[in-house]
Amino acid sequence: MKLAGLCAVTLDDPLLPRLSALVKAALDGGAPFVQYRNKLASRPLRRAQAAEMLRICRAAGAKLIINDDVWLAVEIGADGAHLGRDDAPGGSLSAARDALGSKRILGVSCYNELVLAEEAAAAGADYIAFGSMFSSRTTPAAVRAPLELLGEAKRRFGLPVAAIGGITLDNAPQVIAAGADMLAVVSDLFDAMDIKARAQAYQQLFNSPDSRMKP
Repeated sequence: MKLAGLCAVTLDDPLLPRLSALVKAALDGGAPFVQYRNKLASRPLRRAQAAEMLRICRAAGAKLIINDDVWLAVEIGADGAHLGRDDAPGGSLSAARDALGSKRILGVSCYNELVLAEEAAAAGADYIAFGSMFSSRTTPAAVRAPLELLGEAKRRFGLPVAAIGGITLDNAPQVIAAGADMLAVVSDLFDAMDIKARAQAYQQLFNSPDSRMKP
């Protein structure tokens, strides 16, 4: 599957039925990826929520990526894992790659550092992520990454590039034009009055010639 399009990143919601309804709306709008992320849930709740996310992603033909937890991804049979600076088993991205195997997706947060992207590429990452691109309500203390970094990373490492942090429907076109293949979105998607329509609008951006990266 091509690694491109909207990645719906879940809220820290303890209520499984509500979380399922929110994610299903994004999937109905055509989101090809869901990243399950819940920093506040207990391990049993995270497993239950992740398993339900996998069920509804399978029904929609979308891919489920587990944030921060390789072993949960492997345990439930998710499509991959997305890891931050300290999330790889034993601190090794190569170990994460081995644990996931060749058929699951490995995404790596590189923040605003090309050296981290180089390490991720060497370890066999399937995509590299940068951000926060803009001020973010979800992670207000996150480091900021310049838009120019997206294109530079894409040229240097030849991997799909994801952008995260403060992305909205208004600023998304410039992020795609700068080189982003994937947009990881939390608030602007799930705070929308019509989540399905918002997801559709994001997906349409990837088909717009005005949003493609300029040479």
